[in-house]
Formats: sequence, C-alpha cells, structure tokens
Amino acid sequence: MSMVTTNPYDDDKLHEECALFGIYGNEEASAHTALGLHALQHRGQEAAGIVCFGENQVTAHRELGLVGDIFGRQSVIDRLKGFSAIGHTRYSTTGETAMRNVQPLFADLEFGGLAIAHNGNLTNALTVRAELVRRGCIFQSTTDTEIVVHLMATRSGSIVDRLIGSLRQIEGAYAILALTRDKLIGVRDPLGVRPLVLGRMGDAFILASESCAFDIIGATYVRDIAPGELVVINDDGLESHFPFPSMGQRFCIFEYIYFARPDSVLEGTSVYAARKNIGKELSREAPVDADVVVPVPDSGVPAAIGFAQSADIPFEYGIIRNHYVGRTFIEPSDEIRHLGVKLKHSANRAYLTGKRVVLVDDSIVRGTTMRKIVDMVRQAGAKEVHIRISSPPTTHSCFYGVDTPDRDALLAANNDVEAMRKLIGADTLAFISIDGLYRAMGEPGRNNDKPQFCDACFSGDYPIALTDRMGEQVPRQLSLLAEINGR
Repeated sequence: MSMVTTNPYDDDKLHEECALFGIYGNEEASAHTALGLHALQHRGQEAAGIVCFGENQVTAHRELGLVGDIFGRQSVIDRLKGFSAIGHTRYSTTGETAMRNVQPLFADLEFGGLAIAHNGNLTNALTVRAELVRRGCIFQSTTDTEIVVHLMATRSGSIVDRLIGSLRQIEGAYAILALTRDKLIGVRDPLGVRPLVLGRMGDAFILASESCAFDIIGATYVRDIAPGELVVINDDGLESHFPFPSMGQRFCIFEYIYFARPDSVLEGTSVYAARKNIGKELSREAPVDADVVVPVPDSGVPAAIGFAQSADIPFEYGIIRNHYVGRTFIEPSDEIRHLGVKLKHSANRAYLTGKRVVLVDDSIVRGTTMRKIVDMVRQAGAKEVHIRISSPPTTHSCFYGVDTPDRDALLAANNDVEAMRKLIGADTLAFISIDGLYRAMGEPGRNNDKPQFCDACFSGDYPIALTDRMGEQVPRQLSLLAEINGR
C-alpha cells in the first residue's frame, strides 16, 4: 500500500495556529464550548481541549484530532460538568505533536485552579523561559503559554494582578483566556494583532476568536475586545481594565484576506464584505480581458465575486473542491502520487474549455499548488490563464502566531512577479498592491509612519520586537524555538 498525503497542498497556505472559546454563566458550558470550537475548526485542526469549572470540581478533556471526533461523543460532554469553560484548538506547525502541548493548560496555584489558553506567539519566549528555568521552574510542555503560568505562579496578589504583572514581562501577539472557579478573563495584546470578540447569550458572557462561534449557539455579538484590554467576567457581570499603555492598533490584515471565516465580523467589519472589496480593488488595479472569473476554492470565492462584479465578467465555479479528502489518502499504487492537486481540486471542464480564464486566489506562499492548478486548468482546455491574487506578495515570515515557511521557501521573497509568473505557468500574474489592500479596507492607503494593520508578511515591518530572533540564545536553542513556535 502507498500513502499520499495532502499536506503539500494544505501547506501552500498560511495557517492560524489556534482558536479560543470561553463561556461563563451557563449550565451547558461544555456543550456550548464544543460547538463554538467546531465553528472555529478552520483555525486549528491538530488537537482540541476543554476545561470546565463546576461548583466543587474541575473537569478537562484534551485529545489530538478534530473537534467533532473528540467532543462529538456524548459521554465526553456529560463528564465535563460546570457553569464555565474554556476551549482551544491547535494547528500543527514545526513543533512536536504531543498531548503535553494540547491546551487549555491547567495548574493548581496558590489562589486555586487556573486554566489558560492562548492564541499567538510570544517573541521573547526563549529569553523569559531561560530566566524561569534558571530560577528553578520546571516546564512540562514546549508551548510558550506555559511561560505565562510560571510567571503567574512566581508573583503575588490576585489572579488579575498576577496576570497583568506577567503580561508586562512578555512581548508578542496574543489573545489569552484564563479561567478560575469564579471568573473568566480575556485579554488582547496592546496592539491587538490577534482577534478576540465578546458575545452574550442570556445571562452568560462569551469570549471567542471570531463571531462565527456565537452564531452556532444562538449568541449575540457584542463587540471586539480592544487592543490592550483585559476583561474580567464573574457573577457580578463584566469589568474592563486597560493596564497597558496605549499603542494604537495593528490588527492582522491577513485575518480579512484568509484566516477568518467569511461569515465572521472582526473589528466591526464583515470579513465577507472585506474580501469582496479586495476583489473589486484588485480588478481595478490589474484588469484583464477574459471570458470567465474562477475562484480557487474555497478561500478565493468572495474576492473572485468582487472581481467579477467590478470587471463585469461572468463568475463561474470552474474548479470544484473535494471536501472529503482528509490529510492522508491511501491507494494501492504509486501512480496516485502523480495526481497531485487533483486529490483536492477538479476542473469543471464545461466552464473552462476554450475560455480566457481569470483564476482568483488569496495568496501564493510556496507556489507549488498554484502551479498544479494552472496546469490542471490548461489541461481542461482553457485558452488563457490569468492569475489574480487578493493579497500583496508574501515576502516575509510571520512570528506572531501564524504558521509561515522560512523566508527562503517563500516564492515572492526570492522572485519578482515576472519570475513567479513563469514558474507557475500563467499568461499573466498580478497581486493587489499594499495601498490597494488598505483602500479596500476603507483606508486611503498605507500610512507608512503609522500603519493601521500588521502587514509584516508583506512589508517586513514588524511592529513587535523579535527579541528571541535577535538574542544570543537563538544559535544555542534553535530546536527549542521550533518546538515553542509549534505549540
């Protein structure tokens, strides 16, 4: 038997590493958390966990796998009893796949039990971890989330004071949920790079990475947690704190391009509407004479709709995605390896043969998948193939919680647009400009003195210090850094 993995085709995209969901004040907290995590499955498919607090007990369940496979069993949900819970999904990156890294983490501290989950990356994780180890802390995982736990354990005061004091010692992009017996805490980093939204369902408050997690349980979106804001939810309601100096906002613009689900609302903006606007701006910047606009499913669909509407070119599903191919596929012959991208995409020949085709996708990372898709569309009889990308060229790696290849593996970091066009075999290739992207988001353009978003993957402008990358520890601990980044 031979094994073909779909990983090469999945990995030609950037991936968010994880999702958060927390609820306080509902007797079915665990079931709602499982449903919320299911809606956020796109943010992490390697593992999932839930920690639930009841009156006199704490229950937890963590497994490797998909949310539906883990928490779709009624016996698991029945065991997770309580009125508050937090959950987490994890995406696999360069680190090890191990149960010890599955979140939420749980620890017994001086004030009682603490569950904590984290989306993002701490950019001084090695520096802080090395100091904690020197002071005698013993780490059980390779996740940077555990650093926050140890920092809290070595401080005094209330849980809120401990968390604030700990966060003042770390750098990075993060959204964090912490849960104790009597409170749920949520906090975003001072620049608001990673998302966190607030919802309400009856008397219960909910915190989640995206608003689509509210829709599945019938909850109402209230607002986004502000950059640098820390909210405390307990029996008395919700309290808001701003313990960090104001630093403006640098929300990750790739959330709008690709990461978030299109039915989510982030920072008051519909993700679906943003992607359509990006497609419209792209059609104005890079027009092309063509017969049909075809999205690369699924992430290219809203931008392709916007492009087609603006250019007055028919929109068609010229490529059909197979949603039922898992991350591995077993076949009895090695010949299956040559099918490549056709494991996940098939050409809809009736809408491609003899046509001048515009293929719209959200990004080109390594370029391996796009090259195969162009070849597939040509084999289906397309007369011309024009590629339009709804993001600027991805030229830099992300260190703020997104799974990105090393820079030398990024196609745009090593090739200009014409060289990329030749490599992927397209007749023309164009990316939206960074100013065009900002215009599509309702801004006049990129303010180079004070950008409104984090766009480091396009610009190389990193708004948060990359302390570990610049420090002396990096040459000595590259393997540890890989593990930490791969929680």
